Amino acid sequence: MGKPTGFQEFKRETAKRRPVDQRVHDFLQVYEPFPDDKLRAQGARCMDCGVPFCHQGCPLGNLIPDWNDLVYHDQWKAALDRLHATNNFPEFTGILCPAPCEASCVLGINDDPVAIKLIEESIVEKAWEAGWIQPEPPQLRTGKRVAVVGSGPAGLACAQQLARVGHAVTVYERAPKIGGLLRYGIPDFKMEKWRIDRRLAQLEAEGVVFKTGVNIGVDLPADKLMGEYDAVCLCGGATVPRDLPIEGRALAGIHFAMTYLTAQNRVVAGEKLNGKAISARDQHVIIIGGGDTGADCLGTVHRQQARSVHQFEIVPRPPDARDPANPWPQWSNIMRVSSAHEEGGDREYAISTTRFLGENGRVKALETVRIEKSTAGGRPVFRPIPGTERIYPADLVLLAMGFTGPERGRLIEQLGVELDPQGNVKSGDNQQTSVAKVFTAGDMSRGQSLIVWAIAEGRQAAAAIDLFLMGATDLPTPLDHGARARPFV
Repeated sequence: MGKPTGFQEFKRETAKRRPVDQRVHDFLQVYEPFPDDKLRAQGARCMDCGVPFCHQGCPLGNLIPDWNDLVYHDQWKAALDRLHATNNFPEFTGILCPAPCEASCVLGINDDPVAIKLIEESIVEKAWEAGWIQPEPPQLRTGKRVAVVGSGPAGLACAQQLARVGHAVTVYERAPKIGGLLRYGIPDFKMEKWRIDRRLAQLEAEGVVFKTGVNIGVDLPADKLMGEYDAVCLCGGATVPRDLPIEGRALAGIHFAMTYLTAQNRVVAGEKLNGKAISARDQHVIIIGGGDTGADCLGTVHRQQARSVHQFEIVPRPPDARDPANPWPQWSNIMRVSSAHEEGGDREYAISTTRFLGENGRVKALETVRIEKSTAGGRPVFRPIPGTERIYPADLVLLAMGFTGPERGRLIEQLGVELDPQGNVKSGDNQQTSVAKVFTAGDMSRGQSLIVWAIAEGRQAAAAIDLFLMGATDLPTPLDHGARARPFV
């Protein structure tokens, strides 16, 4: 694949970020354009490796070596066809996915891996500019009606696949606009929202109907939904945030990360808020949680001109290179610097917050202790180190410690679907729940995970629903690596 000696001739190169002193004053995307000739060189680095382990890292089964080779040979339209064969929204994954495919790249054993994400996003953006991406409405209608609850990447992928084989699909979203966390959780400096709107126009032209501001189980009872549709797919995500129930938690100024990010995204979009937006301006900010959501908060805090910001992580600092216990082709647990970290702030590792301190009902500081990590019974154990207590000033605290699963509200109660021990909606190989015509996909059944898993499960659920409704399906099932969906018994 690519140029036989490309990996020896060219070094890994990716798009540059706009200067920090410029980008922290706006919410525009941080990356600069990347020229075509350099993209072709990056495609040339893809090796004829025999067994492409990048497939092992990609839940979607993306045909990565194929489109790397096609980009190198300047065949962009063919590269787009390979890309869309497995992925409905490569512009989303090309921007937002952490790229487990790159961690599995054979070249990454002893060199920098192929810049797969960059090539993926570049293919689809060139395609949009060239007008190659057009609606693909079905030639025939089946007369079957499907409701998709939730409009994140899993719901949108499921809806598009089903609409393209002729089913009448309606997507219900309780928020004012379609997109789920793509719209309200991801800051614009990471992905501007016109990218979502561009795809939504395609889906609408293919026959998908969107209904916003509808909370199933509240505004529309679940039994009515079940009566109106031949199948239902639950794609509501894992939206319950992990809390920190310690002394002082009730103080004002302590917010869940998604409350903060959603409010700011709505401000950027020009939407009206019911209450006052949360601002970090001139505040001492503490972000508890070191993952992607914490980094999204960090970048937003910088743009709101905080006085100071610390980001806490309970685990030790990752190594700069792979640990022997973390070999290729596993996901590489190494130190990474996002655009938000590049912009400033202090990252603190192996630290735990023990209590919040307040004044007149508002948070003013928090108390911490350093910890050491060990393992007992295969599970991590964190022990405080005596004498390492410290107090940090904090006017604003953002809790970004992940999510515990879907909301156990009226929707789940009214449908009566079974939950797994973790509290997620339980499903089998076909994404079918314990209720015959109800299916599920994405974080709602998997738990907090990656966008590639959401799209893969949305596609998987679509194939299963098509099989359930029609007795056969030609839709691909990515989690079976291209095999047909299993028959229902």
